[in-house]
Amino acid sequence: MRIGIDLGGTKIEIVALADDGTELLRERVPTPRGDYPGTVATIAALATGVEAKVGAGRTAATVGVGIPGAESLVTGLIKNANSTWLIGQPLRHDLEGALGRPVRIANDANCFALSEATDGAAAGAALVFGVILGTGVGGGIVVDGKVLVGANAIAGEWGHNPLSAMPDDAAPRPLCYCGRQGCIETYLSGPALAADGGADSAAAMQRYEARLARALAQVINILDPEVIVLGGGLSNLDRLYDRVPRLWGAQVFSDVVATRLVKNRHGDSSGVRGAAWLWPPLAPGRT
Repeated sequence: MRIGIDLGGTKIEIVALADDGTELLRERVPTPRGDYPGTVATIAALATGVEAKVGAGRTAATVGVGIPGAESLVTGLIKNANSTWLIGQPLRHDLEGALGRPVRIANDANCFALSEATDGAAAGAALVFGVILGTGVGGGIVVDGKVLVGANAIAGEWGHNPLSAMPDDAAPRPLCYCGRQGCIETYLSGPALAADGGADSAAAMQRYEARLARALAQVINILDPEVIVLGGGLSNLDRLYDRVPRLWGAQVFSDVVATRLVKNRHGDSSGVRGAAWLWPPLAPGRT
């Protein structure tokens, strides 16, 4: 059995999966916002409670945790977290102490990408880019069934690259919470679309689609993924899957673009399932 935990800003979700991906149990509780010791205690209690409910006759479950940030490869402390009470904290160390076993931690966008690459919309693809289009904008990269972390633990942090400028983009370029201007997130997040007129505005949607196409073209030019999977609230805009691939070819350095743009299969469950898949085997039949 494997346990996955999605540590969000407002809720903590946990799932127990059998090794074939069958869901055994799922629970959700409010996040103790601003309370780091309380967050650690809540996660530990959830994991041990779920294990007690469904773990009879099983060995101790593996535990993976998806977080809205990253673990520094130098210090082991959490960085880049919009749940700010996690920043500078030794989360993995503390969870391992509370649970008495190793714990794996990954960025929530990486967990989303891993879920969809394992048994979701991109299952079987060798190179997958997973995109979160929600309150924020993030990305994760999966190569041959494994999350690409990178030398600085920021692989896939696509939302904090600058969007290539076009005449219809706002000037001056919008300020991002990271301190830079013109980040992809400031144009493609849910709040950004709402501020530009929302999904009910034809003109705003045309601008959004053009911007998303330009931003994803940068990814295709660098990674050349087989599949790009969209997640987050804006992934439910079905028109994106038809219109964006029609637009990105103008920015991609190729005569044809074989990359597929697809909607996630697991919806809001992708992140927590991906956290569970952080421990090998990554999928049934994979080694």
